[in-house]
Amino acid sequence: MENIHSYINKTREENINILKKLVAQPSISAQNVGVKKCAKILYDIMTDVGIGTRIFETKGQPIIFGEIKSKNQNSITLLFYGHYDVQPPEPLEEWNNPPFEPTVFNKRLYGRGTADNKGQLLAHILAVRSFMNTVGFLPVNIKFVFEGEEENGSGSLPEFVKEHRDMLNADLVYTSDAAKHDNGAPIIYFGVRGLLNLEITLQTAKHDNHSGNKGGVIPNAAWKIVDLLSTMKDSKDNITINGFYDNIVSPRKYELKLLDKIPYNPNKLAKIFGVQELTLDRKEFYRRLTLEPTLTINGLKSGYTGVGSKTIIPGYAAAKMDTRLVCNQDPNDIFNRIKDHVINYDPRVKVINHGYMYPSRTSADLPICKSVIRAVSKTHDQKPVLIPALGGSLPDYVWTNILGLPSLIVPYANSDESNHAPNENIVLDYYLNGIHTSAQLIHELQT
Repeated sequence: MENIHSYINKTREENINILKKLVAQPSISAQNVGVKKCAKILYDIMTDVGIGTRIFETKGQPIIFGEIKSKNQNSITLLFYGHYDVQPPEPLEEWNNPPFEPTVFNKRLYGRGTADNKGQLLAHILAVRSFMNTVGFLPVNIKFVFEGEEENGSGSLPEFVKEHRDMLNADLVYTSDAAKHDNGAPIIYFGVRGLLNLEITLQTAKHDNHSGNKGGVIPNAAWKIVDLLSTMKDSKDNITINGFYDNIVSPRKYELKLLDKIPYNPNKLAKIFGVQELTLDRKEFYRRLTLEPTLTINGLKSGYTGVGSKTIIPGYAAAKMDTRLVCNQDPNDIFNRIKDHVINYDPRVKVINHGYMYPSRTSADLPICKSVIRAVSKTHDQKPVLIPALGGSLPDYVWTNILGLPSLIVPYANSDESNHAPNENIVLDYYLNGIHTSAQLIHELQT
């Protein structure tokens, strides 16, 4: 391992240039911009390393599968997952450099996709290269699955996994996405919350009407939507949808104990979040963030919001929403419960399902998890923070629910990566340490 880590350090500039090349290629899945070209670049990078690589066409964007086998008999198999598609870069005027012209500044690489997720998935590929170019072989079998639709809902991934169960069989799935703790400590997540995106719309009139001539005699779509939304939560922030909490599995004592060990600086987090203060204590903050479901209004649209006034009664209103789900909550069941709630309030309101992901969880007690903890500890000179679930969502359920495999998320990016926002970046030392960590993991899994 000393030779392997030395090789990674010696090839620092080359590793950075490979990331620059990948970031320079747009791959915006929501707009279908450049995704297939990016898949080809990633294919070339993998084949140059000696990874047997195939591009699978789907109804959406291509999925890349790679495999390289160990010479060791009875070796376990590690599957690396990641996504090469990125979020739209708008608003462009807020970028300090063009989003697809990767630029180094203050020891960071700026550009769309640097952290989410091109830099993090490349760490796995380059870790394999460090083995092949030093010792010449791998101590364990390695597989890769990189998709081009994660930022657009991972629509093709579940079917791909179902159709290729044997090809994807492994002992552990390992994802590097999201960010380290805000104090720089490494994190291991043992699951993710699920996600349901939905929209509710209401048309009360064919057009907007004069608020004086018709005021008080016809319904106001904006007020109707606001009233409806107010019936979905109580004053204590509890969700009031009938049966919403019915199937939730209570957290285990071990998971609750993990919350007590997570570093927590509410003042620092408040500044990062851009809010005045955080009033929750450590346990309640992380319990809500990782182990409890949410119902969120993402945006509201109705009437006139331009300069000055326009005295109208809106005839149309809409609300974009999402709900984050925890273990045993089924997105389809939750959608139907929300739909029933809405129809009971007003049958004219339409409810649209814009896609979902199931929640996922892996037991932190598994022996293979201890190997991951050991590897992360060695490359960070400190023990990782163990968190039951990521507050956000990834298609982790395809591994745990469909294939029945343990799956862990170990972020390599910095907490101020600005993913999904202008000036996305990755600290170069974090990127390179990610390569070291993936290489150390490959080594630890052979013992």
